[in-house]
Amino acid sequence: MALTATIYKAELTVSDMDRDYYATHNLTVALHPSETEARMMLRLMAFARHAHEDLSFTRGLSSTDEPDLWRHHPNGTLEEWIELGMPDEKRLRKACGLADAVVVYTYGRQAPLAWREALGRKLDRFDNLTVLRVMPETEAALASLAHRQMRLNAMIQDGQLWLGDDGESVAVALESQL
Repeated sequence: MALTATIYKAELTVSDMDRDYYATHNLTVALHPSETEARMMLRLMAFARHAHEDLSFTRGLSSTDEPDLWRHHPNGTLEEWIELGMPDEKRLRKACGLADAVVVYTYGRQAPLAWREALGRKLDRFDNLTVLRVMPETEAALASLAHRQMRLNAMIQDGQLWLGDDGESVAVALESQL
């Protein structure tokens, strides 16, 4: 028998002072059977950083043709492609060709460094690509915020993101890889 996704509900209030964006998003997030709560919370963190009324989760791990999040222009073209993990060069080339902006969040202890080293200068040719490494301490702290019903607050100021609930707050540590 196939395992099914676990459904999480999140009320995410975003106060992005850098972009003058203030909104509350009621999100339904499916935790894929092969996904950890930490990775799911990284998707919520990415949503908070890029929050927009047209930003949406995709089928994610269930689809090899879609990123974790994306945002389309009103004319249907792809504005943002946001992905977690360590995509290969072919996938990055496709994403950079389809979207105006591509953001990749790598995570884990050593894997992102090895991935970046393996791709080497190949990443430099993509002008619309941003690669950010989520620091391991941030990944662990975000996982502690995961609950089936969540009320999260995200505050962004001077490029720094804090994500939390009524009990705790996490300063999201990101390191540019490009």
